[in-house]
Amino acid sequence: MPLRTSHYPFSAIVGCDAEPLDDLGLALVLASVSPEIGGVLVRGQKGTAKSTAVRALAPLLPPVEVYRGDRFSVDPADPAQESPDGPFPPGTAVERRPVRLVELPVGATEDRVLGSLHLEQALTHGRVAYEPGLLARGHRGLLYVDEVNLLHDHLVDLLLDAAATGRVTVERDGFSVEHAARFLLIGTMNPEEGELRPQLLDRFGLTVEVAAPSEPAARVEVVRRRMAYDADAAAFSERYDRAEKALAERIAAARETARHARLSDAALLKIAQVCAAFEVDGLRADIVTARTALAHAAWEGRTSVSLADIRRAALLALPHRRRRNPFDAPGLDEELLDRVLGDEEPPPDGPEPPGGPDDPAGSDDPASPVGDDGDGGDGAPDSPDGGPSRPPEAGAGEPDRSPVPPRGPENAQEAEAPREPGDAERDGPGPAAGTTVGAGAPYRPRAFTARGTGTGADGRRSRALGARGRRIGAAPPGGGSGGPLHLVETVRAAASRPHGGGRIGLLPGDLRVAVREGQESNLVLFCVDASGSMAARKRMGEVKTAILSLLLDAYRRRDKVGLVTFRGTAADLVLPPTRSVDTAAARLEALPAGGRTPLAEGLLEAARVLRRERLRDPRQRPLLVLVTDGRATGGRGAVGRSLAAADHVAGLGVATVVVDGESGPLRLGLAAALAARMGAEHLPVDEVSADALGNAVRERAA
Repeated sequence: MPLRTSHYPFSAIVGCDAEPLDDLGLALVLASVSPEIGGVLVRGQKGTAKSTAVRALAPLLPPVEVYRGDRFSVDPADPAQESPDGPFPPGTAVERRPVRLVELPVGATEDRVLGSLHLEQALTHGRVAYEPGLLARGHRGLLYVDEVNLLHDHLVDLLLDAAATGRVTVERDGFSVEHAARFLLIGTMNPEEGELRPQLLDRFGLTVEVAAPSEPAARVEVVRRRMAYDADAAAFSERYDRAEKALAERIAAARETARHARLSDAALLKIAQVCAAFEVDGLRADIVTARTALAHAAWEGRTSVSLADIRRAALLALPHRRRRNPFDAPGLDEELLDRVLGDEEPPPDGPEPPGGPDDPAGSDDPASPVGDDGDGGDGAPDSPDGGPSRPPEAGAGEPDRSPVPPRGPENAQEAEAPREPGDAERDGPGPAAGTTVGAGAPYRPRAFTARGTGTGADGRRSRALGARGRRIGAAPPGGGSGGPLHLVETVRAAASRPHGGGRIGLLPGDLRVAVREGQESNLVLFCVDASGSMAARKRMGEVKTAILSLLLDAYRRRDKVGLVTFRGTAADLVLPPTRSVDTAAARLEALPAGGRTPLAEGLLEAARVLRRERLRDPRQRPLLVLVTDGRATGGRGAVGRSLAAADHVAGLGVATVVVDGESGPLRLGLAAALAARMGAEHLPVDEVSADALGNAVRERAA
């Protein structure tokens, strides 16, 4: 019977018998053959058919058997699985249904994901009943998260718990429910929009990088197929019926073959050597690579694992586990992989197949505890010091940094500020105009926050009112808090109205929602002086290291970042605001330095960017980080124009930090004057580090 689907055919995207599966198709198929692998993360630019391929996979998977009427899809063949809709007595009807593809929207609420009170049952019948959420619907199926890197932190925590335990426990609204939640997790993302939280990244078994083909002939074929599908979807799908059916049969056969596949001790040793050579963290990489190698062997119709299976498994399972921070480029050195694997095939004989009592790596539990970090599945900590990355209260423990008025910038004779004598001798010869200097290793920077309390998107930087955090009160809906219904305050408001001693009736005006105070993310806009006065090799290296550290901090706090640079005669928006801090780091690394200092142009360009972003999202509060020594050049009037531009930025009411790159015994203090005009916090570049702040506090105490 042909496979009919309204989705684009899977084989038309990733290949079929005549066209070998590409990396995307192979990763999805192997995870389908062995769901214990743990899912697939697909990274790629927009318009590369990521979502189309995922949605086309579900019709190819073998159907599942469930009890009729069971909303939790427990397996009738597994007596250990219990459904909240059960128990089901012997003889209960069992039916076969297709595998579900459940999509988890990035804006879903916690109630929608976990399940909640069934309002219809509660209001019409007065019964407390549980309405299953998306995790329950995804049991024994596919759970798909498009733009998974944009998923809110509280939803990421729910996914981590479900992936670690294979179960969901709900304790709320007067009921207690526990049910199984084992699913094949598939996420797609565009790296330009930001990286994925490390704890969730490690939970994906495999990762694939996809890109549009560069060969004109291949691009033409993609366009031709898409236009044919749009013109007549039924006829186009019919052309691929045979290929789709062959893929479905091969997946089913590979699942059966995988039950009998063997992984020899020599093959396990090879896998361990590969993981050790690439210095991956933990043992989860070894387990996933072993499962993937077994699945690949079964996909090829074999029951023993070869070097080719291990190589393909390593290329899919290890690249995302080698990243130590978001600035590390994903990928694997294939030459090193080939050297470690060698040419000698592992012997086919081996231990019992995975899943046996003495082989924890083969456990049927997709969330096997083997290889966990011992931290409940959270993986890497949120901050370099091992603690949660939370900003301290504004001003807590910080020394007084009120700028000291310099020697009158207004009376700086309107001349170009000279380069400090001895800069070249002290810092070493400066680079020529247009050359680049690399950054050092990033450190833990001080925490900078926006003033006041905002209402922006969830994050970890500044105070904000939102749907999460500690409850501080209640208010009528529509006040911007976005919190859930506050039942007690709603009843209190209704009771406070005159009701003649009868029953209390609720009116729309009685509704109250919880007001919660948590933290928000911000737009961190860097405005960087790349002129000749900043270009001494040691100084520019310190500046880039400080900015890189602040970028890493912005990544951990879920901020958007942008980068404006100024040198020569103009300022440029090098990176428009984005959540991809690794892109910002790459632009920073390649930033040339030299030439004059058009400080006014840099400030005005930063102001234009801030005004534009305010129009796009008024709730998102910005934080401007100006990195300069303040030495405006470019002819007579340069200093005055710079001070006027600083006044213009101050009029925007934006929280600003001035990182002073001036050094040496002769200092003009122009950056401090700019900070005073803008009402900004001023600090030298060597005091951006949180350790420097702690040392300063200890010195003051002493």
